[in-house]
Amino acid sequence: MRYLFEEYVFDTDRRELHRGEDVVAVTPQVFDLLDYLIRNRERVVSKDDLINHIWNGRSVSDAALTTRLNAARSAIRDSGEEQRLIRTLPRKGFRFVGQVREAREADGRDAGDASAGAPALPDKPSIAVLPFLNMSDDPEQEYFADGMVEEITTALSRFRSLFVIARNSSFTFKGKAVDIKEVGRRLGVHYVLEGSVRKALGKVRITSQLVDAVTGAHIWADSFERDLTDVFALQDEVTAAVVSAIQPKLFQARIVLATRQRPENLTAYDLYLRAVQHFRSMTREGLLEAITLAGHALQLDPSFGLAAALAADCYLIRVAWGFAADPLFERKEAVRLVRLALSVDDNDPNTLAWAAVISSFVDGVSENEIEMANRAVALNPYSFHTLSCKGHVCRFAGRPEEAIRSFEHAMRMNPLDPARHVILAGIGMALIELGRFDEAIAAGNKARRQNPSYSSAYRCLASAFAHVGRKTEARDAAARVLETDPAFTISTWIARGGQSHAKLLIEGLRKAGLPE
Repeated sequence: MRYLFEEYVFDTDRRELHRGEDVVAVTPQVFDLLDYLIRNRERVVSKDDLINHIWNGRSVSDAALTTRLNAARSAIRDSGEEQRLIRTLPRKGFRFVGQVREAREADGRDAGDASAGAPALPDKPSIAVLPFLNMSDDPEQEYFADGMVEEITTALSRFRSLFVIARNSSFTFKGKAVDIKEVGRRLGVHYVLEGSVRKALGKVRITSQLVDAVTGAHIWADSFERDLTDVFALQDEVTAAVVSAIQPKLFQARIVLATRQRPENLTAYDLYLRAVQHFRSMTREGLLEAITLAGHALQLDPSFGLAAALAADCYLIRVAWGFAADPLFERKEAVRLVRLALSVDDNDPNTLAWAAVISSFVDGVSENEIEMANRAVALNPYSFHTLSCKGHVCRFAGRPEEAIRSFEHAMRMNPLDPARHVILAGIGMALIELGRFDEAIAAGNKARRQNPSYSSAYRCLASAFAHVGRKTEARDAAARVLETDPAFTISTWIARGGQSHAKLLIEGLRKAGLPE
């Protein structure tokens, strides 16, 4: 078996580690350590696991184990500070977190050639970003096209839901006429992003297209033209535009594929994707089904942190929206599951974002929740999820201006996200706390049009209409609150959590005539 990650090929049959064309010298124990971590990359490996496997259970000092780990990291250009590929989880163990493809050895092929076999497609959406073609007259501008590709590759790599081919592998196709299906086969990816850059007369035009490498079908294409002033700011802007356009399409395409799988063939990740689809319905039944599917995923893979975090958020939403039959139990389940997710990986941006929202809703906002939300955004500033979660945390914390900025940034990242009605209502409620009632009405109406059964949209509208004296519309919105949430009273809603800084929102609900 050969394991391919970044520019490395780890060949277990030949017991060789290759970096590109070069063989990396490693001692037998270091090779065995890497082998065990890579083979068991779906779970956390304890110190005892390593000792039993590599040293056959003999007594080994912590210093000896640390020395072997440092040597393994050094062989793959990792370090204890960076932990890009081998991560230490304090008091739990170690985990190989790099993106790995498996390839059976092909007869007569060079083990150092990462493209020699035809790697199986990864379980998650996989993509390679090919070098963009420099269409400028000046060949010196090649650096700009290459830099653009590196920025996009790095940005996509921040999404752990994606398998992204390293830049070194993609750039082996630079300057060559390529067949997209062949690129996909050789790199083991389902999708390929290609494009071109043209600079002239103080402007730059970037054209890119996303292609299904299995079928050859074009999934998405767009072009961006900007004034060429600050090159690096321009790269950041276009990167954000490209990533925000294609990442949701890749994820949604994988969800559709999961729904077509036969039940007996479903993996833990397939079950998670099906759970996401039901979660996005935001209905009582959909959230319950998402919890069930996420639970099945955890049964197959108890270390699947994202499935635990998703189930936790479903429980929280059921409490917040009055769906929970036993709110106290479901609050506890939300906390238990998000803690489980954090114990698996407390550096996953999606998990951190969910944890920040759940903790701030259940326990109130402290600097810890703000720090978690900020860290989630820092780990993935291109994610609708991390940005929207930060918006909720800031609203719960009584920081409406910051909440609005985060919500609006999330909308720019993915203006067509299925959960945008939640963001629009969040903007509206934050605007109410700023006394900007007319703008809140506009946001609430947008949320209502996106999802006519979303109770928070009507709470926003009832409060805002009441504050500006539009009594008839306030009463109509209040009636819709009670239709969508029949058990609603102001006191029970406050008790659910998250409203300690919603003074004007609550005042407006009372003016609208909602029951105390």
